[in-house]
Parts: sequence; C-alpha cells; structure tokens
Amino acid sequence: MPLFNQSIRRKIVGIALGLIVLMLVTSILSMVMSSQVGVLLNELTDRYIPAYGHLARANIRSLERALALRRMVMTKMQSPSDEEAYAARLRDFEETDRRIEEEAESARKLINAIIDDPRTASDNAALARIETRIETAVAELRRDLNEDHAKLLKQVDGKQMTEARGTLEHLDLLRDQFNQQIDAIRADMLKQVFASTSQVIGRQRQAMIISGIVTLLAAIVGFAFALLVSSGITRPVRLLLAGTREVEAGRFDKTITVSTQDEIGELAAAFNRMIEQLRHNERIRETFGRYIDPKVVQGLIDRPEVAIDGQRRVMTIMFCDMSGFTSMSEGMTPRGLVKVMNHYFTVMSGPIRSNRGIIDKYIGDAIMAYWGPPFIEEDEPALLAGLAAIDMVDQVPALQQQLPDLLGIRAMPGLCDLRIGIATGEVLTGSIGSELMMSFTVMGDAVNLASRLEAVNKTYGTRILISQATADAIGSHLELREVDRLAVAGQSAPQSVFEVMGRAGALTAAHESLRSHYAEGLAAYRARRFDEARAAFNAALEAVPGDGPARALLARLTQFEVNPPDESWNGAWRLQQK
Repeated sequence: MPLFNQSIRRKIVGIALGLIVLMLVTSILSMVMSSQVGVLLNELTDRYIPAYGHLARANIRSLERALALRRMVMTKMQSPSDEEAYAARLRDFEETDRRIEEEAESARKLINAIIDDPRTASDNAALARIETRIETAVAELRRDLNEDHAKLLKQVDGKQMTEARGTLEHLDLLRDQFNQQIDAIRADMLKQVFASTSQVIGRQRQAMIISGIVTLLAAIVGFAFALLVSSGITRPVRLLLAGTREVEAGRFDKTITVSTQDEIGELAAAFNRMIEQLRHNERIRETFGRYIDPKVVQGLIDRPEVAIDGQRRVMTIMFCDMSGFTSMSEGMTPRGLVKVMNHYFTVMSGPIRSNRGIIDKYIGDAIMAYWGPPFIEEDEPALLAGLAAIDMVDQVPALQQQLPDLLGIRAMPGLCDLRIGIATGEVLTGSIGSELMMSFTVMGDAVNLASRLEAVNKTYGTRILISQATADAIGSHLELREVDRLAVAGQSAPQSVFEVMGRAGALTAAHESLRSHYAEGLAAYRARRFDEARAAFNAALEAVPGDGPARALLARLTQFEVNPPDESWNGAWRLQQK
C-alpha cells in the first residue's frame, strides 16, 4: 500500500491530519445542527411567545378600554360637569382603544413573519387561520364599537343616563365576546407555541444523538486509521525485536521480511544485512574453530588486548603422545594413516574439551593443551587436566578396537597407547609468530617440563606423569603416587614426579598395596638402603605384576651394583634438556 511506503514522520503527520479533519467535520456538523436549533429557539422566543403575549395584552387592553370608558361616562355625569377632566378621560379611552388594535396588529405581524420564514417548519395553515381570526375579531369589534361609541357619546351629552347604561351593557357584551374570541385564538396560539417548543426540544435531542453518533463514528474511523498505520509501524518493530532476540541467543538463520519503505523498513534491511554478515562470520568462526580452539577464538574476540600484549599466568600444560605410532604407520597408506589420525585426535580431543581445556596444537601424533585463566578459574586447571588425562586413558581400549574396523583390516600393524605429561607453572600467553602468521599459544618452563614428562613415561612404563606443582594443586582429589625425583636441566633443585593412578577412591586393594610398597621402596632408595628398596619394589610387583615404575627402579638398582652413585647423589634422576 502507498501508505506504508511513506516515512514514519509522514505517517504520524497523516494520522494527526486525519484526526484533525475528522474533528473539524464533527465540529462543523455540530455547529450546523446547533445553528438550526438556534433558529428554532430564536423563532420561539422572538415570535411565538411575543405573539402570544400581544394577544394576552389585547385582552387586558380591552378591559382597560372598558374601564376608561366608564371613567369617561362617570366624569361626564358629574354635576357640575368638568369638561377638562372629561377631555382627559376621553383621551385615555381613545389611547386604550388604539392599543387594542396595536397589540392585535403586532401579533399578526409576528405570525406572518413565522409563516414567511422558510428556515423553520411551522404549521403555516394553522397560523394563517389564527392570523385571519385575529383580523376578523378586531374588525368586527371595531365595526360594532364605532356605532355604540357614537351612540353612547350622544346619550352622555344629552344626559340620557338610562339609555347610556343600556349602551354600556351592550358594549360590555361586545367586549366579552371579543375577549372570548381572543381567548380562543390564544388557546390555539398556545398550541402552536407548544408545538414549536416540542420541535425545538426534538431538534436538540436529534442534534445531540446525531452529534454523538458522528463523534463515535469519527472516533472509530480515527482509531481504525491510527491502528492501521500504527500496526504498519509496530509490526516491523516487533519483528526486529524477535530477530534481535534470535541474534542474542546466537541463532543467525532468521531474517526479517521488509514490508515497508520507511525508516523501519530501512532498519529491517540493514538488520538482514547484519544477519547475513553475522552468519558469514559464524561460518568463518566455525571453520576457524577447527584450526584454533573455539574458546581461544571467543577469548580473542572478547579481549583482543590479551593477544596483542600477552600476559604471564599460572597454567597447567598437557602433552599427549601416541606410543607405537612409528611401527603402526609403517604398514599404512597415506589415506589410511590420515583417517586413523583424524579419528585418534577426535577421540582424544573430546575429554580435553569436555573438561574445559584448550587445545593449542596438534604436533605430528601429539596433542598440546592447556588449562588456565581467563578460560577457567585459577584453582581448577590442575584437577581438570588430571581428569581429562584419566578420561583419555579410558578411551584407549575402545580406540584399539575401533581402528581396525575403521581401516577395514583384521588387526593394526602395531598396538597404540598413550603417554601424557602434565606440568603447572607460570607461562607467557599471547600471539607468537611472524608478521605473516601468528599463533595464540603458551611458552615457558612448564611447557618444556610437560613435554619432557610425556617422554619420560616411556622410561617408567607409565601413562600419566605430572609435576610436583600439579600434584600439590590436585591434592586428594585424585589418586597419585610419587614415582621419582627428577633433576631438570636449567633448574637448581630437583622436583618430584607423580603418576595419576585414577579418580579419588577408585583404587583396588592391589593398587593400594602397590602404592604403599612403592613408597617404602622409594624412601629406602633415596636413603641409599638399596637392599630394602629392592625388596619393597619386588613386593610392589607382586601386588601388581608388570608395574612400570617398580621395574624401572629395580633396573636402576641393578645399574648401581655396577656403578654405585657418588657421594653427591641426592636420589634424583637427571632429566636431559630436549
């Protein structure tokens, strides 16, 4: 509709003008009807009622005339006669006589004015009859009175009192007849007054009803018009609001139908373009998230200064490597190897992300991940990394069964397993690289230590080794055992290394016995009581045959029989720099 193609300003102005026009139409109609009622009311007050008043005064004038006539006769009959008083009474009589005709004539003029006025719907026939009756009554009265007046004056002048009384009685009779006629005319005139009053009241009531109806219609039309226009404004706004909520919820698949060409229509079109751009950005983010952890992407978006400036934070670093990868890969085609590695990384990445870790990179068959602020709270990294490592190890049996089926072969060329190293310490976080390519990563001694611990698993025959700082942070939340004390190149003091044996309370009696005997053997080993240490390590192997750390320490004791440690030996094994 053309109405919806206007600007919001024009729509609002159009609504206001429409309402003003409706208000003006209603006001003009009310004024016209009020003026018609005013005409009727003026006619009632200026013509009907005055005409009736003139007729009433004609009755009074007739009585005044009779009284003046008697006063004139009484003055004439006085002895001696007072001619001056008689002349004055005669003038009063003639004045009252003239006023009767004036009142009647005034009434006739008003009635004729009512009849001649085309603006009012009067009973002109009835009014014409009243006017004729007034004229006839006055004419008859004048004709009869003229003869009796002349006779009465002669009788009074001739001192014929008896005859004068008879003439007065006849004049009273004529007066009564005239009054009766005027009363009858007044009664009919009063009916016309009532009829005119009823007409005025009816017109007023009709004007009020019509004004009310017109006002109601104007209100309905105005409301419908305003509702139509406002719906054209509010509906797109509601759609915009719904679309905004969808965007707020992270859903970018809803667009808004642009049905207007006003400012809201332009806003809706801009919103659709924004949605398309957000959808495009989300596709880029999803694609980018396959190369960089989504949490890192979101963190860089929320706080880009972290990537630019870099920060030092205490974090927990994990390195995970697939043991037996070389022998396994020798008998595979490139396509099969890629298929196996992708499945391996998918399976092993799940526990890291489910435990809120950040996957930094894939290095060959190894995974580097880290935990720490601002992605998680400061007291959580070590425990979450330990739980993730346990979950990863739990996936190994199923992975060993899945890989042959994935490649469509009966058995894998080599048996895959995991080696995981975890270390906690202060690292540098930020975007590291060249002007051509950057990588948001972590750097520091803890990273190097985690990588070395992952490799040391091979020496001790373990799967999960963690640093002393990591073990201190985990505390009693996981089942740990101290494996050895390592002297790392570049660090002044050796530090203990611990194996993650399982979740808290998950150890069997055999593994509890293993941990107890191993701890006894490790204490004797460091105290140079090698025989006691050997016995304790053998007891540990009896509890859990094939335990890697116990076998590794027994092998070291065998080496000590050939090459005993010197006096400076402090029970630590030196870990070479990578």
